[in-house]
Amino acid sequence: MNAGACHGTTGRGVDVLGISAIEILKVAVVGLGTTSSVIVGAILGLYLPFPKKVLAGVLAFAAGSLIAALAIELGFEGAQELTKHGAGVHGAWGMIAGGFAVGAVVYYVASLFLEGKGAALRYPSRFMEYALNRKRRDAGEKLRLLAQCDLLRHLAPEDVEPLLDRAQSRDIKADEVVFAAGDPGDALYIVAAGGVEVLAEGTHKLLAELGPGQAFGEMALLSGGTRTATVRAKVGSRLLTISKPDFDRLMADDPIVAEQVHKLSRDRVLSNLRSGDINPAAWAHMARESLATVSRREEQQLLLEAKEGKGAGLAIVFGNILDTIPGCLVIGAKFGGFESLSLTLILGMFLGGIPEAAASAAMLRKAGFADRRIFFLWSTVLVAGVVAAVVGKLFISHSESTAAVLAQAVAGGAILALVTHAMIPEALHKGGSAVVLPAVGGFLFALYLALVEMTPV
Repeated sequence: MNAGACHGTTGRGVDVLGISAIEILKVAVVGLGTTSSVIVGAILGLYLPFPKKVLAGVLAFAAGSLIAALAIELGFEGAQELTKHGAGVHGAWGMIAGGFAVGAVVYYVASLFLEGKGAALRYPSRFMEYALNRKRRDAGEKLRLLAQCDLLRHLAPEDVEPLLDRAQSRDIKADEVVFAAGDPGDALYIVAAGGVEVLAEGTHKLLAELGPGQAFGEMALLSGGTRTATVRAKVGSRLLTISKPDFDRLMADDPIVAEQVHKLSRDRVLSNLRSGDINPAAWAHMARESLATVSRREEQQLLLEAKEGKGAGLAIVFGNILDTIPGCLVIGAKFGGFESLSLTLILGMFLGGIPEAAASAAMLRKAGFADRRIFFLWSTVLVAGVVAAVVGKLFISHSESTAAVLAQAVAGGAILALVTHAMIPEALHKGGSAVVLPAVGGFLFALYLALVEMTPV
């Protein structure tokens, strides 16, 4: 590169990598303008709430617009550029597809990591998925223990969810009596850790030793009769208990469960206890997967945990930046002046930022974040947009370079992952299946803009 290209015609330091300071300023303004919609969205979410279906429609329209832009500007045009440099059709497609795949994987992995640290608070749909996965994960140990009880395995896995909140943990010391013969039958017990001994009434002869996962006291849930044996801890142990009132309440709330339980006779229960034809691990897996809802109490608890979790605010910042950088990189890379703006990408990102920020601001306030902090978190998008657009202009703006085309493809894959990971699920969450119409509208409108841009004047 010659001195004129490096320094321009107006003096040393005016140009950077052959790009004038004026051009850098222009592309910075474009990056700022593209991302400024998030502040508008935050204001709407906090102070001027729009109907959810309207915001969902805007988000779906933006998603459709971005898909069109990715297919035409980054996919098709990028492949065309590669063929001009000697690549075959299949080779060009493979390089573009590889770039998109890399970008999508990087975005997806980074997004899941940040959401686990608290960034899931940004979008209601992402938070609900995070909350449900968290509930399933936390329920796993209880369900594995409940699965050891043949009586409960006769319940359909999807009917077990109410038991999770009603199953309580109880620690007992070595030689401590859990219940004695003649005590009223008031609960089902499952050994979580340690072990217990079952002793005969009167003689205290050892009848059985029960270890982790094994249940005792089942008949009390059906008959409410007195205990026929004494059970004491062999070592310090932890038990999972389901009280009879809780189980009775479960049966009262769910007639299907009640019908199943009342059909069990004593002989049937004893027979099932001897039978091993139901796989406990498979039952527990089905029960865990059947958890399909998160209660309001569980949602509030997870919101509080996410807010107070170490680094939650920082995770939200990085999550916002992750969503912003790929699109602004491409906008900067394709910037050749205000007369040649990448309108389809800018339109999709600008419109998408409004409902995304509105939903996020409302969610963050629900989690207890102050308004000032919410605006600070979203203002990081403005900074990221400016920096990414400038970086795109400086380092990947030369479309004739194979490396530049591949870099744009990687960014395109990340944008497409964003559309499918956050934008479309959020639109469906707020607007239902009707959002397919504005999504198609956005795609067609972006296609029209692309055709206008490609048509010679």
